[in-house]
Amino acid sequence: MQDWRESRGSRQNQLPRPNHQLLSSMAGNWERKVKAGAPSYSEQFRILKGCKDYDILSTPYAKPSPEAQAKEPGARAIPFSDVYAKSEDRPLLNLETTTMSKDTARIVNYVYCFMRFAIIAGMHVATFFVAPKYFSWGNLGMAMCVYCATGMLGITFCYHRMLTHRSFKCPKWLEYTCAFLGANSGQGEPIEWVSTHRYHHLHCDTPLDPHSPYEGFWWSHMGWLFKTEASLIDYANVQDLKDQFFYKFLEIAFLPWLLALRPYLTYTYCGGWAGLVWSYAVPMVITWHSTFLVNSAAHVYGRRPYETGDLSTNCWWVAAVSWGEGWHNSHHAFPQSARHGLEWWEIDLTWYLICGLKATGLAWDVHVPSEKAKALKARQAQPVKLTAKFE
Repeated sequence: MQDWRESRGSRQNQLPRPNHQLLSSMAGNWERKVKAGAPSYSEQFRILKGCKDYDILSTPYAKPSPEAQAKEPGARAIPFSDVYAKSEDRPLLNLETTTMSKDTARIVNYVYCFMRFAIIAGMHVATFFVAPKYFSWGNLGMAMCVYCATGMLGITFCYHRMLTHRSFKCPKWLEYTCAFLGANSGQGEPIEWVSTHRYHHLHCDTPLDPHSPYEGFWWSHMGWLFKTEASLIDYANVQDLKDQFFYKFLEIAFLPWLLALRPYLTYTYCGGWAGLVWSYAVPMVITWHSTFLVNSAAHVYGRRPYETGDLSTNCWWVAAVSWGEGWHNSHHAFPQSARHGLEWWEIDLTWYLICGLKATGLAWDVHVPSEKAKALKARQAQPVKLTAKFE
């Protein structure tokens, strides 16, 4: 049997570019049940440590056993949950990228991780120590408007449901406008964000998942941002976005705009320090944590009405702060669905926005799961047609 650590000589430096439609629409649609005798997450991590097999990135990996993970030495239950977590020694993979050498990728990744830490720390300091000095109801209203624009229109509507999963289509001018709003959330430009999320769905709650709570609640919430995998830095699974000039330009212009031009314009024309902290730092911090809670809390707390094989849950209070993203088990069961709150009482504000746009002709090819698909997914994990166009 070939050792995971053995490189495939002739394919070295040629990271495969898997079909993006496969990653975005199929990943998660046919989740594997955890087989009897499956290894723990930590055991899988040990097996994959130092992996040089390039196919691993585009191949769904078997789900670990939660029961086996609970028996791992050093594993501890996340408070008020049945998820047992254990910190692991990252990085996991040892792959060459297609765009730079391994050493260069590591250096670039270290720089990215440091910048994320510095930006996140700085915005939290501004939010908790500077913003209160300039509090007013008008400033709070401004922050909530920016939070809505960058969080709902930018992240959940555009980055997640449209760009990552292709749940619907809309005019390019609307797509690009919302993508620009998403870039202003401080969560990265579209190529990086979509790539990470597609890998999350393909490898959910396995060691190849960028942010599984099997490595701790803090890790899945924010910790992973400061120790990402250098092997994934060329974002090989988003060729559909790389082929568009707008997204390549945004990849280059994102940081100068976010860290220099936007703060300057905000400070100069939107009220000085008060405008800067309340329209820049505060909504950025709120949007960060509303998204991060989907990665952490919505994989630990809540209900699992559908069989997905992973830890995803439907968590009502996460849905309340994340524009409907907290119905996460439903989303993992039907990732191409534009609707995440599949029950009438599951409030999904992003879905209501999509319905409004469809009614005005600004959204089409809207996908939702059929009633038959929902019934089948609730009791078994068999290959079935899981989505149908919303008429």
